[in-house]
Amino acid sequence: MTTTAVLGAPTAGAADAAHRSRWQPAALAAICLLAGALYAWGIGDSWGNSYYSAAVKSMSQSFENFFFGSFDPVGVVTVDKPPMALWVQVISVLLLGYNKVAMLLPQVLAGVAAVFLLHRTVRRWAGEHAALLAALVMALTPITVAINQDNNPDTLLVLLVVAAAYALTRALSAERASRASWWLAASAALIGCGFLTKMLQAWMVLPVFIAVYLVGRETSWTRRIADLAIAAATVLVSSFWWVAATMLWPDPKPYIGGSEDGSALDLILGYNGFGRILGGEGNGGGGGGPGGGPGGGFSGEAGILRFANEKLAGQISWLMPLCALVLIAVVVGAVLRRRAGEPFDRKRAAGWLLWGGWLVLIWFMFSFAQGTMHPYYTTMLAPAIGAVAGAGIVAAWRAYRAPQGKTWLLLPVGVLLTVVWAVVLVHRDPEWNVWAAYLAIGFGVLALAALLLGRSRAALGKVALTLSLAAALVVPSVWSVAAAASGESGMGGANPMAGPSSGMGPGGGGPPGMSGPGQADPGQSGSGQPGSGQPGSGRQGQDGKQGGGDGPGRRGGMSGGPGGEESLSAEQKSLLAYVSGNAGDREVPLAVEGGSHGAASYLINSELPAVGMGGFMGSDDAPSVQQLTEWKSTGQLGFVQLGGGPGGGPGGPGGSGKQGPPGQGGHSQGGHSQGASDQNGPGAQRSQGPGGEKRTERQQWVQQNCTEVPPATYGATTESDEMGSNSTQLYDCRS
Repeated sequence: MTTTAVLGAPTAGAADAAHRSRWQPAALAAICLLAGALYAWGIGDSWGNSYYSAAVKSMSQSFENFFFGSFDPVGVVTVDKPPMALWVQVISVLLLGYNKVAMLLPQVLAGVAAVFLLHRTVRRWAGEHAALLAALVMALTPITVAINQDNNPDTLLVLLVVAAAYALTRALSAERASRASWWLAASAALIGCGFLTKMLQAWMVLPVFIAVYLVGRETSWTRRIADLAIAAATVLVSSFWWVAATMLWPDPKPYIGGSEDGSALDLILGYNGFGRILGGEGNGGGGGGPGGGPGGGFSGEAGILRFANEKLAGQISWLMPLCALVLIAVVVGAVLRRRAGEPFDRKRAAGWLLWGGWLVLIWFMFSFAQGTMHPYYTTMLAPAIGAVAGAGIVAAWRAYRAPQGKTWLLLPVGVLLTVVWAVVLVHRDPEWNVWAAYLAIGFGVLALAALLLGRSRAALGKVALTLSLAAALVVPSVWSVAAAASGESGMGGANPMAGPSSGMGPGGGGPPGMSGPGQADPGQSGSGQPGSGQPGSGRQGQDGKQGGGDGPGRRGGMSGGPGGEESLSAEQKSLLAYVSGNAGDREVPLAVEGGSHGAASYLINSELPAVGMGGFMGSDDAPSVQQLTEWKSTGQLGFVQLGGGPGGGPGGPGGSGKQGPPGQGGHSQGGHSQGASDQNGPGAQRSQGPGGEKRTERQQWVQQNCTEVPPATYGATTESDEMGSNSTQLYDCRS
């Protein structure tokens, strides 16, 4: 049998027949249960990303806070993302109370739903077996396990985009034209919801979706163009209605965090939109850390080999060599079919275009992104890798069972490529679960032997297929289980990762007995550095989203005491008690300079309506000096804490905030680098722009208009660190 006959999807009849098998629904249920178990492991041990967890509490206190995504209860500044992912978490908190389980349960449910929907989508194109393999691959993708244990918006984003792919697939197969139009509009609306979850990242798949509908829909060109025009309008409306509402909302209203002018449109077009792809202020990514240059720091240097580097490869790339082999074979098969004059199969072509195009386009965008590039962004590739690998394995198996031709070699070659790549990745850190590589080698050798001997023996062939799947999935499965069981979430939930804490980046590690030494990641780790205040691994990246770890087996907070956001330090408790007892009923009893994480621990662990001045990094013009003056003149402002984060003075409560070595950035108990004072630090670019000037203006205003409270008054230490400054300054602004 030739290549032209084996690299297509099963027919709809084959898929329907497979659906009648009893074991397949049970297998899907088992995969979903496995995914749920991995994602929910240790769900009550962490607040996830404390930045968002604090915002969820604030958002639950008023409709305006909820609608805008306000970080603080006063409604001064929002988080630096659209609020849709947080809306879901707020609803969970309102139903179940403000606790760690309620915070992360929506992530678990969304992650399992994405696995289920991927199965349903792939089944319509490639049949039940391919769908089950796609679901299993996605469930066992290490970075997907890590991010689904966190409350970053990527989990909901992936669910929405997979749901959009499902709706698109339904549109392609709809018998009535009107039904196809409705399904396509639904797909567009889901992409719009993805935009309100993580802005332009959701739009990355749009070129692929457009091409898929043009290729796969059997109707006139006029109808296809009309349907796409309706879908385009739907995308725009569903994406920008919230943006328009924030612009039309009467003042006063929360400042949109991360923007230059307080508008959501600026955030979309700048720092959190095109800036992620093109770089620029706050998104340069070229700070310290190995693999500097554009996009370096979190994910290594931008370029064609980015997904092969030590930061990304172990997160998502395990089956990429197999997927590359499959897509090459698909293209070759398409060319041969064209030359042979075979009829064009729209549905088969549309399926490969959807998932192969998704994989190639997103891989390209992430590989060459010049701005901030967190490793967990790559979870958006997991559905496409699962679909291509699942359909490819099924097609390769059909080729293997064919009585003639050379395409039977695809399966053993795919096994060999996958095992070799897994061994290469594991041996980059041979002290961390190296046994998994030997297990993969063992399965691989047995699989290749069985494949070579099993073509003429049906029973042996099935054993060979089972061994092939084991060889391909054993190492990523070990990484996924280790990610679930480690209880670590890199940078206090802001940069979750799988794998060892060295080499592959922050987070990761395994349960007791599985992980190797957690040595520092040169140029990025804050582990054990002065001012981190933590014995665990605190990591730092180019936009400053860094936090001290909590030691092995715990997901760390971004600031605070030994438990990070999990608890307050003794000094924080003393400061909190003093402010609570003396601020009275002022609307702003405590404002904390240095970024939102300076206030996050107070918001999570108390009912004090603290304000994190300057947004996430402390560089936003919120509150402005004019606002501070108004608060003071009207008696609304109680106290201001300086020294809560980057550029906010020396450290946060309980931390010295010493500046780290060049290339590492400063470290503080507040969880950020002091980018304004360390020009080589990864957070320097965003700190030294106009936002740094606004922060300086606020600090000067506080020092000129408020009275410093002696540390002994509220029970803080009066000791100075090696830099000659106290850890925190509290100012009384009541009079």
